[in-house]
Amino acid sequence: MQLVVARIGRAHGIKGEVTVEVRTDEPELRLGPGAVLATEPASTGPLTIETGRVHSGRLLLRFEGVRDRTAAEALRNTLLIAEVDPAELPEDPEEFYDHQLMDLDVVLADGTEIGRITEITHLPSQDLFIVERPDGTEVMIPFVEEIVTEIDLEEQRAVITPPPGLIDESQAIVVSTRDEEAAAEPGDAPFAEGADEPGKDV
Repeated sequence: MQLVVARIGRAHGIKGEVTVEVRTDEPELRLGPGAVLATEPASTGPLTIETGRVHSGRLLLRFEGVRDRTAAEALRNTLLIAEVDPAELPEDPEEFYDHQLMDLDVVLADGTEIGRITEITHLPSQDLFIVERPDGTEVMIPFVEEIVTEIDLEEQRAVITPPPGLIDESQAIVVSTRDEEAAAEPGDAPFAEGADEPGKDV
């Protein structure tokens, strides 16, 4: 099974290094020196990792045969793809590969059906489940433990406890200006017209 493990970013320096947007929880395994990766577009690869290092919090890679900035920049936005045994599981039981999560049913704690995971988007800050609802609409659910409380691979479901408004916008908590004024402490009310304002001469 092929899994996208990274996306190549901009060139770094003049010796062929590139920045990499990591899309795997196991970069030391998937993106280590000697790893041979397929690419999308396929015409760019395969690419063999020669060296890797972390610089200012970003992973930098150099590939065999890529020796200058021009060649490195030509790889920009290329996806790096690793061949993974479908039976292989992450070492951490709380981590999952994308293919394990695809097509899971998404339900609330009481069993209410929300939809089915059709895509997983990897953002710098967090991952998102793209969930297709029974009516064909989509909803994005952050893959964080406060919201996704359980992944049950045997039952093929993800249990969520969404905050108000995430699933049903009509439940979103909206605070109006009038509510804010009503909640203000005595003496904090807006100045009436003509009243003395701090720092102004009248």
